[in-house]
Order: sequence, then C-alpha cells, then structure tokens
Amino acid sequence: MPYTPHTDEQVREMLDVIGIENESDLFSSVPKELHISGINLPEGLDEHSTFEKFKSLAAKNVTNKTIFMGGGYYDHIVPSAVDALAGRSEFYTSYTPYQAEASQGTLQVLYEYQSMICEISGMDVSNASMYDGASALAESALMAVRISRKNKILIDGGINPTYIEVVKTYLSFRDIEFEVIDAKDFKTDRETVLDKIDGTVAGYLFQNPNFFGTMDDFTAIIEKLHENKALAVISAYPISLGALKDPGSMGADIFCADGQCLGNYLNFGGPTFGMIATKEKYIRNLPGRIIGRTLDKDDNEIFVLTMQAREQHIRRHRATSNICSNQNLVAVRSTIFMSLLGKDGLENMANLCFAKASYLKDELAKVEGVLVLNAQDSFNEFVISTPLESSELLEQLKEKGFYAGINLANIDAQFKNEILVTVTEKRTKEQMD
Repeated sequence: MPYTPHTDEQVREMLDVIGIENESDLFSSVPKELHISGINLPEGLDEHSTFEKFKSLAAKNVTNKTIFMGGGYYDHIVPSAVDALAGRSEFYTSYTPYQAEASQGTLQVLYEYQSMICEISGMDVSNASMYDGASALAESALMAVRISRKNKILIDGGINPTYIEVVKTYLSFRDIEFEVIDAKDFKTDRETVLDKIDGTVAGYLFQNPNFFGTMDDFTAIIEKLHENKALAVISAYPISLGALKDPGSMGADIFCADGQCLGNYLNFGGPTFGMIATKEKYIRNLPGRIIGRTLDKDDNEIFVLTMQAREQHIRRHRATSNICSNQNLVAVRSTIFMSLLGKDGLENMANLCFAKASYLKDELAKVEGVLVLNAQDSFNEFVISTPLESSELLEQLKEKGFYAGINLANIDAQFKNEILVTVTEKRTKEQMD
C-alpha cells in the first residue's frame, strides 16, 4: 500500500520555512525542457511475481559462447573459494566500516588488500579502492595537478577510450588543460610525447600494456617527466604484473587499474572496482579512504579508517577528493583471489595468458589474408586485420559460438577491418584452433 512519510500539514510547514509556494518551486532552476511530465512505470509486483519476472529476464542472457573479447573486462578463472568466502554475510551485507570496534574483520581484509596492491604495483601506499579503472585514472590525473601545482595533463591515445572520456569529463569542469596524443601504429607516439613534455605539464597518463595490448618502454618519457617536475601516471592490467616490471620499478609516480580481472566475473559489465597506489610522500593526496593499523587503549593491535579528511567529513571544497565511497565487497573478492593465487600463481597466470596469446597469434598469421598488426610487442591482447569487414566476420563467428573480439571500427571508423583479440588462461588449444 502507498506510504507517505509526511502529512500535508508538515509539507506546508516546510515550504513556508524556506519561502516557496509548492514543491515544484524546488526545481525552478532546472530548465523546463528537462522536466519530466510523467514516468511510465507499471504497477508493483508481489514477491512471487517479482521472482518470475527476473527469471524470465535472466533466461534471455547468453552465456554459452567462448569469449575472446577484452578491452578492459576479461574472462578469467574465478576459484570457487572466492564466491564462498566473499558471500559470507559478514562481508556481503556489511556497510562501510565507520564503527571500527564492530568492523575489525572487514577492516583487516581491506588492510591486506592495500598491502597486496602495493606489492604487485611496487608502490608504497594504496587506498581502499575506487569505483573502477576509469575513475581511478581520473582521480590520478587530479592528484598530479594537486601535487605538481600545475594545470596541464597529457593523455596517451593508447589508453582505453572509455577511460579517456571519463578523464575528460573530470578535467573539463575543473578548468584543467589536457591534450590527447594519438597512438601511432597501436603504440605510444614516443617522439611526440617527448616533444610535448615541458615545465607546464603536471602529469602524463599512459597505459601499459595499452588498449591494443601493446607493451612499450617508457623509460625515456618518465625521465623527462621527472626532469620537468611532472608525474608519470600508469594504468596497468593487474594480471600482467605477474610477468612485467612493476610500475614502481619503472619509475611511475601513481599506479591505477581496474580490478575486475582479480576474482570477479564479467557480470555483463559490472560491478568492478578501481585500484590506486602511489609513493609515500604523496599519501595525503590520495582520494578515498585508507585503512590503517594502530593500538587501542589496551595496547591491542587494531585496524581503523584513517586519513579521511578527504570526503564527507569536512567542507566539500576542502576535501582532497569528493569520492565518498568505494567498492569494498568487490575489493574483498580480489583480496581472496590474490591470497589463493599467491605470487607464484599470479606469475603463472600471466605467463599462461602470454603463451596462449602467442600461440594464437602464430596460428592466425598462417591464415591467408589475416595480419597480426602488433605481434612482436603485445601481451595477451593484439590487433588483427582481416579481408572481411570486422562487423561481418564477428557476426559469422558469433553464430558459431564465439565472441571473437572487439570491432575496432566502433572505436575509430578507419579500422573497419581490424579486430582486438584477447586470450586468457581459460582459453584452450581446441577453442583457439
């Protein structure tokens, strides 16, 4: 039955206090063309009908195809223990652990999460997670501006295009200057980047391996950034860190990534979480919250939310960042996943991805008319060119039970025959053949 939280008399009293005639006056600043005249919603359903409704919707999902798609979301193995442990009510139904004395379990797991992120990234300090890889990269750009006290961001065109759009949105409304430097032959245009770096640059955002799967050497770029007191911000694929040099060893100042690949399913695009880590000297510029370890009044070791002067606790304009939440549960899943794998397991997974991708690249190169465009320097994603238009070929393969890759024509119209192919440890020789 309908529930109205306030009586007409209470509503009238509130309107009189703020000096308006009716509730619609609250929205007078919104242009009339944006007003909604009505919402076409059906009647509410009872419990059984609701279950039946969602069962019929779920039946439309197609999940039986072999996936060679990536581009930021990856079809990796998820051990059963991840679901079992993360599904416990202590994790699954808990809220933000503001009350430390009642949340020691969650806080400890998130503390371990931070420690693991620092270990795989080679950084000193991590926060307790972000919304996703895109928001983590955007917040990293804002960090670079705060730290350097400069106002210009260079963006490598090899970054995931959806990430670039989010970064643009964050920067556009803060009057921060930015420039996207297009990729060249699916890799960083090193000469142009080096030429653009000067004393006005706050930071340079890049991805390694990049969106096209290409690995690159950023040593010279990072050196020039530091010579000009600018920051190197890397977005990385966490699984690749089992085999590649970590961002800290590369000389990067800020590391960020999307954590979907660490113990989380594709879930038709979500949920996921973002990770961000940096050097200790930049700790007060990290967005979000950090879990710390300390002693209580009885000298017992405990875990607490620390260094929170960054969100809803203080005046909005004084906050380091206005991200007031994070993705605790999804980060917990990644912590369990990384604990189960261990350092050797992550290395083995990375090597399997690379080896299987190398096999498929070699086999595809034998097919008449097919070219692998970045075969020599790609990790587990690579670009192929085919005689058929990508859309036509992908549709044919879909009918045969394969999501064979990402149509790059959707990214750039000039790539009408190019496909981004991804291989993870789940793909078998039989599937690739």
